Amino acid sequence: MAVVTPLKTAAEQQLSQQFAQAKATLPGAGAVARLRDEAFAGFEARGLPNRRLESWRYTDLRSMLREAMPPAQAGERPQAIADRLALQTISGPRLVLIDGWFSAADSDLQGLPEGVTVRSLSEALAQAPDAFAAAFDLPEIARDDSALMLNAAFASDGVLIEVAPGVALAQPLLILSLGSGAREAAIVSRSRVVVGAGAKVAVVEVHESLGPSPTQNNQALAFSVADGAEVQHVRIVTRQRAETVQVQSLIVEIGKEANFASVALAVNCGVLRQQSFVRYAGEHSNAALRGINLLSRREHCDVTLVMDHAAAHGESRELFKTIAEGEGTGVFQGKVIVRPHSQKTDGGMKSHALLLNEGATMYNKPELEIFADDVVCGHGATVAQMDSEQLFYLMARGLPRPVAESLVLAAFVGEVTEFVGDESVREIIGREIDAWLAQRGAAPKSGAA
Repeated sequence: MAVVTPLKTAAEQQLSQQFAQAKATLPGAGAVARLRDEAFAGFEARGLPNRRLESWRYTDLRSMLREAMPPAQAGERPQAIADRLALQTISGPRLVLIDGWFSAADSDLQGLPEGVTVRSLSEALAQAPDAFAAAFDLPEIARDDSALMLNAAFASDGVLIEVAPGVALAQPLLILSLGSGAREAAIVSRSRVVVGAGAKVAVVEVHESLGPSPTQNNQALAFSVADGAEVQHVRIVTRQRAETVQVQSLIVEIGKEANFASVALAVNCGVLRQQSFVRYAGEHSNAALRGINLLSRREHCDVTLVMDHAAAHGESRELFKTIAEGEGTGVFQGKVIVRPHSQKTDGGMKSHALLLNEGATMYNKPELEIFADDVVCGHGATVAQMDSEQLFYLMARGLPRPVAESLVLAAFVGEVTEFVGDESVREIIGREIDAWLAQRGAAPKSGAA
């Protein structure tokens, strides 16, 4: 039988050349080097994700990436970085990544309690590569994801955070990932948070681009949540150039009687794929993924998630709100898998979108794969225009239309912001939403509903 070998695009050829040139200098020997080779071999066999793959049908990276930008190098620190750090308002320990590289000089680890250790990925791999090989494992439910394979192959740095059993952090731990924008570059980072049994921690990711040049970002954050632990996670992706293409991956494994809750905000995001892979490794555990996507111009935000109930008595909740105007495109692909032995699973998945004009688009594809017979699972998806009766009610009481629209839209996404536990983080998310609504109110409308 003839074997069909797909022709490589220019970007795929460039990635092959880059890996061949960089592999000898990438941190990590032994098991890590083997995992990198295996990951890139998997990528070469599959190529860049494209619309022929069901899980990537709405975000065709193969056609979006005409060329592969060179890997970002450590050391870029324009004045914009210092200016941005001076505006930081989230209190608590701060870890800074610049173009994917950990910057100890810009980080602030004061306030870390005893039992919490932080180190850069490159430092850990230089000291004991085999001990941290788990940071490069691909989750079983994402073994064929070539974007994650690229991340494992090229990741040069990131942060490794270990929280000892029983430790409770009083303040959120901030991971501030800044793109210098000094030149076009591919930013690849991989971070891991290991939370011990009974520990409690909140982790906030903020991703921003500060310079004039677009980037190609492929960043992953993996959580290992032990029995009885509680984790709150927030991701904010904002201030990206329109030409920026990025993949943000969240990988979570949850132990017995543990809780994991995540809220994501995407605004001024360029082209963004947010993919989450959550596996229940222990019984009586809860996980919740929620998010807000505010899209305008030709922005594209793809939320794809897989909740793998591999243990009984698990609860999962997913809620995403999207507002799109202009030629903005939103995507929600949610899959809940219930394994045969995972009885008493309770899963609920919802995606709601408002399209503010005819040029905006929303794709919803919720899925349930249930192999157990004693479960309660359901999903729902809606796509609508702004409620004219709500607008009429507000405008009849003297509010100008832009103000009335902003109130309606803020109320629409407000259900999600309520799940952010830390008040200072919730305020930051509120300011980002208000700024987007104000910018929209000042912009001319085209075919507004």
